[in-house]
Amino acid sequence: MELLQKIKEFVVNKAFLKSLLYIVLIYTVVVTALNFYLDSYTNHGEKIAVPDLKGKNIKAIAAMMEDLSLSYEVLDSIYDPSLAPGTIIDQDPRPTAMSEVFVKEGRTIRLRISKRTRYVEVPMLIDKSQRFAESVLKNRGLLFSLGYRNTTEAHGAVLQQTFRGKNLRAGQRIPVGSTIHLIIGRNEGGMPLPIPNLYGLTIFEAQERLLVMPTVSLFSVCNECVTTQDSLAARINSQTPEYFDGGMMPPGSTITVNAVLNFVDTTRVE
Repeated sequence: MELLQKIKEFVVNKAFLKSLLYIVLIYTVVVTALNFYLDSYTNHGEKIAVPDLKGKNIKAIAAMMEDLSLSYEVLDSIYDPSLAPGTIIDQDPRPTAMSEVFVKEGRTIRLRISKRTRYVEVPMLIDKSQRFAESVLKNRGLLFSLGYRNTTEAHGAVLQQTFRGKNLRAGQRIPVGSTIHLIIGRNEGGMPLPIPNLYGLTIFEAQERLLVMPTVSLFSVCNECVTTQDSLAARINSQTPEYFDGGMMPPGSTITVNAVLNFVDTTRVE
């Protein structure tokens, strides 16, 4: 009983009641102020409807998003040649009309937009065969044009690949449908040419005949020729390699001919 009496005296003490009142008052003020601050900081109760941006062009939404106090960012670009470039394909979060979700001021809307140009990495085709290079480019949706260059090696192989006049770098990406220019090596060794019969022709006539064989050159010797008229009049009486029926020579060969002024046709039978 004595303990209860002491507790009662302590509780009903004015000093205790006054301290308790102060504690309750401070707690109430702090909690109220904190709730007010949090509501203000988090825009509690503010609701902004997310607009439906699908189908709009990204260049046309800036003013609308600013009026709504919302921001946006492009998350990804998706290849779709059927849509105008920059057309919004998808958004996150979805429109409030569909999701019933509201957002607060400053929320960022993430967008996926369309693009008409799709890029592809071009492999290095140097030293690859022409047929292989053409197949690779076709499979990657690329076009090609061909040029040729004489070479002593790498017959039929790609010597150079260019795009818009510049050499392609390893790993370079270019638009699908672009045209790659391939320089193909030509070494016609192993593809022999027939030896022409230049016997009895003038040097000028021999040069004209060899125009159809651009890889073959002519070297003429005329010990008797002094003037230009002599060179025009002299006729070939021997050549190396010598002509014979069915005779062949490799491309790039040089035919050496000897011409004389007083030409006698030794092939004629008297």
